[in-house]
Amino acid sequence: MTESHAGFGSAAPIFNVQSLEASLAYYVDRLGFKIDWQHPALFASVSRDRCTIFLCEGDQGHAGTWVWIGVDDAERMHEEYRRNGAMIRHKPTNYDWAFEMQVEDPDGNVLRMGSEPREGEPIGEWLDMHRRRWVRTPEGGHLCLDP
Repeated sequence: MTESHAGFGSAAPIFNVQSLEASLAYYVDRLGFKIDWQHPALFASVSRDRCTIFLCEGDQGHAGTWVWIGVDDAERMHEEYRRNGAMIRHKPTNYDWAFEMQVEDPDGNVLRMGSEPREGEPIGEWLDMHRRRWVRTPEGGHLCLDP
C-alpha cells in the first residue's frame, strides 16, 4: 500500500515591523530586495532571487526574529552590504556549517547569511542574540567571552 502525503512548498518568514514604509525602504535600498506585492500599510512581500520575506506592520510575530539564508558568496554579500550602509551585526566568519554573516534590520530582525564553509580556515567566534561572543573550547564545548 502506498502512503500519500501533502507536499511542502517554500517557506517565507514573517517579520513584525514598526513601520512598513521604513522597512520596505531598508530592504530595497540597503539589502537589494524588490517589492513583490504590498497591501497598503499592513503587509508586504519582498524577495531577492529565491528568498522571500514577508513584512507585517504591528502584527504577526515579534521583533528580533532570526532567519538563515543560504547565499552564493557571503564575503561578496558583506562587501555589497557594507557599501550600501546595511546594519552588519557580525562580519563573515567561518563555522562548521557555513561561512556566515549577520545583518540586522531596523526592527532587530536578524538575517544570517551563509555560503559554503572555508576549508583550512579556523572556526570563528559566534555572536548570540545578546551580542555576547562565544568561542569553541579545545574540548568541544563553548566559552562565552562576554559574561
